[in-house]
Amino acid sequence: MSATAYELLKAVGDVIIANKEFLTDLDGKIGDGDHGINMARGFEAVAAKTAALGEDKDIATILKTVGMTLVTSVGGAAGPLYGTAFLRAAGPGQGKHELDGASVALMLSAAIGGIKERGKATRGEKTMLDALEPAYDAYQAAQEAGKSIADSLAKACQAASEGVEYTKTIIATKGRASYLGERSLGHQDPGATSSYLMLKAVVDCLQRDK
Repeated sequence: MSATAYELLKAVGDVIIANKEFLTDLDGKIGDGDHGINMARGFEAVAAKTAALGEDKDIATILKTVGMTLVTSVGGAAGPLYGTAFLRAAGPGQGKHELDGASVALMLSAAIGGIKERGKATRGEKTMLDALEPAYDAYQAAQEAGKSIADSLAKACQAASEGVEYTKTIIATKGRASYLGERSLGHQDPGATSSYLMLKAVVDCLQRDK
């Protein structure tokens, strides 16, 4: 991967902040109506924290800082879930300043595992996992087919987009949206949407860097 961790992180933060109102509107239909507000606040805090780290930090240190910042600054369920995801993803980045394809796979897998464990959630419950698990599967398939990291992540992003669309077709059985039962049908999950947006930000950044 040629883009630095800081460049990718900035791209992710920028897209979340730019979509604050969109994510909040989505959450207002089936949740607390604060997903975009909380996530934008979290990534504003992340920008401040990571700016103070210095350029010599390894990827694990950067991701641990992101995770801890999200846990402490993002309200609702999103803070602990995304915070845990970044903290778990930090493991394969220990001592590294660049990532290979296998390390990216390990990071995605660790992040998903953290979310499943923390949220006691599974795929098909109208959550962020409905975007992230198909994305991981698509990434792995692309890697096995010999694709580059950028092209594999592009496949993952496409799968995540399809996962977001899938959430419109299922009834929420997890989180605040589950209180709506069948009335949650037809609405896309804001957590799945923010997960997709983060992946898309990474892919767009890598494409610009080609």
